[in-house]
Amino acid sequence: MNKVVLIGNLTRDPELQTTNSGVSVCRFSLAVTRRFANADGGREADFLNIVVWRNQAENCHKYLKKGSKCAVIGRIQTSSYDAPDGSKRYTTDIVADEVEFINNNRNGGDGDGATYTNPEPTSSSKPKQTAELEEIDDESLPF
Repeated sequence: MNKVVLIGNLTRDPELQTTNSGVSVCRFSLAVTRRFANADGGREADFLNIVVWRNQAENCHKYLKKGSKCAVIGRIQTSSYDAPDGSKRYTTDIVADEVEFINNNRNGGDGDGATYTNPEPTSSSKPKQTAELEEIDDESLPF
């Protein structure tokens, strides 16, 4: 199985290109912060190349920019090519199947139409009633 789930921030504006057959492809780099701090107490990040195809590529180019936060679900793809100096170069990309635009700014965003905010609860909302739980004897449990 080859599946990757990432959340991070774009390190540069997305670049949109079109193949010879007219298919859109968008490329950008995503900085994903590591889970644990290093010996100095700082958190390092990995910088991953993302490739998005077709309509989703056009949406990424339109709505994402450097610094935008997004979630990517996709797969790892490796390839190689011969450099002009004759050496062999290897690349590793994440080919995105899904890209979700995330905005952690609670007050809206930059107005580009791709912001998602969680509304604050209003004072008029009533707490939900919970059902009373029935006590169970531990001896009657099958495990």
